[in-house]
Amino acid sequence: MSETKFDFPTETVELPSKGLLYPKDNPLSSGVVEMKYMTAKEEDILTNQNYIEKGTVIDKLLESLIVSKIKFSDLYVGDKNALLVAARILGYGKNYKFRYNDEEITVDLSSVENREIDYSALESGVNEFPYTLPHSGVNITFKFLSHKDEREIENELKGLKRLKKDSSADMSTRLKHIIVSVDGESERSHVRKFVDNHLLAMDSRELRKHIREVQPDVNLSTTIEVGRDKYKEIDIPITLNFFWPDADL
Repeated sequence: MSETKFDFPTETVELPSKGLLYPKDNPLSSGVVEMKYMTAKEEDILTNQNYIEKGTVIDKLLESLIVSKIKFSDLYVGDKNALLVAARILGYGKNYKFRYNDEEITVDLSSVENREIDYSALESGVNEFPYTLPHSGVNITFKFLSHKDEREIENELKGLKRLKKDSSADMSTRLKHIIVSVDGESERSHVRKFVDNHLLAMDSRELRKHIREVQPDVNLSTTIEVGRDKYKEIDIPITLNFFWPDADL
């Protein structure tokens, strides 16, 4: 008796970065990732309590759905967000329902588009960008965070929490990983000292705003009606309902 073979359909997902942030020899430089449709195997991942408790359940899901031979840790956050939206569509369809001010909102996730950015500012294979802090005038370079960077930040924050339970260094820790150099000095101890002692709150806010404007990512916002001929743009909440539509939250 011959073994029955099943060929699962796949979809090609275009990355917001268009692959420009990755070195030429990295498969992600193609700007696309192939993903398969969700099966019962992936639903098992979504209900795995060990993954849920560790906070790795979504990462495990995406790794299982990605068909392309890539290194998951290389993915930049904006590209990973695009795969997140694609995974939801491939698993439970394009319509995503959530509640906003006690009203049920339905968003067509297939209409989610990439942010409009200046791609001419992205040099192939380079992830360092110059920026002058507007209030202090200090020249820095910054980078977009990858999945690997995000994991390193999480581990560092967990370590700080163990040392001091009431530690709240989330923002400064992220900035220590985002900023690559200060006035041409790239020594990590120098960057960390600058963030802790010299980075003005006003400059920190402007830097984060600038990164949001120039970073390749998906536009996770939608416009809703809040009154007669009145509309408001809101962020699409990525809650438990996103991958557990029956959670009724």
